[in-house]
Parts: sequence; structure tokens; C-alpha cells
Amino acid sequence: QVQLVESGGGLVQPGGSLRLSCTASGLTLDYYAIGWFRQAPGKEREGVLCFSSSDGDTYYADSVKGRFTISRDNAKSAVYLQMNSLKPEDTAVYYCAATTHSWGLRVYPPRADYWGQGTQVTVSS
Repeated sequence: QVQLVESGGGLVQPGGSLRLSCTASGLTLDYYAIGWFRQAPGKEREGVLCFSSSDGDTYYADSVKGRFTISRDNAKSAVYLQMNSLKPEDTAVYYCAATTHSWGLRVYPPRADYWGQGTQVTVSS
């Protein structure tokens, strides 16, 4: 059974940082592209914030470029999202998703094989 579990969310002040983790089980992470998404209260899930492909390429949406960094550790079956310079508008539930075809993360709605349950990030003073 495949599971993606996000962790690391919480409450942070504007300008602060958080590091989210997405830990996978039941699959070999090497073969998957992993993307991060978010859904703010009362809004639809946004398109992909960033993703890391199975061959090491990365992509960032303009909204997070320069502030967020995605990395992966295939040996630990984990993907990380380092979020810096957080803003109140970054408040959302953050989800990771896995797919064997990274193009599926860039379309909308995204086409992923597996989704995590999400972790709440709140940016507030």
C-alpha cells in the first residue's frame, strides 16, 4: 500500500521559515516525480508550486521561486520543501503528490498517482 505522509507544518511568523517533509512508503521514490501543492482556506487547490522529477530536474512556480526549495533523499524515501520568507498568503494546507510522469504535475487539474493527506501551514503574527 502506497502512502505519502506530510509533516513539518505549523504556525510561523511572517518572514519565518518552515521545512516540510513528504515521506513515501510502498513505492520506490527514485522512479517518481514529487510535487508540492497547496490549498488555502476557501480556495481551490493551486497548480503545482514546485516539483522534483525522477531524473533530478526541478521546477518552481513564480509565486515561490527564490523562496521555496525542493530537495529529495531517495534513500530515505523523502522529499523536502524548505520555505523561507513566508508570507501570510502562504497560509494553506500543503500536499505532496507522486507520479511517474512529471508532466502530470504541471497540468491543471494535476494528474498524480498518489497524494498525501496534507499538513497545515499558517503564517501569522
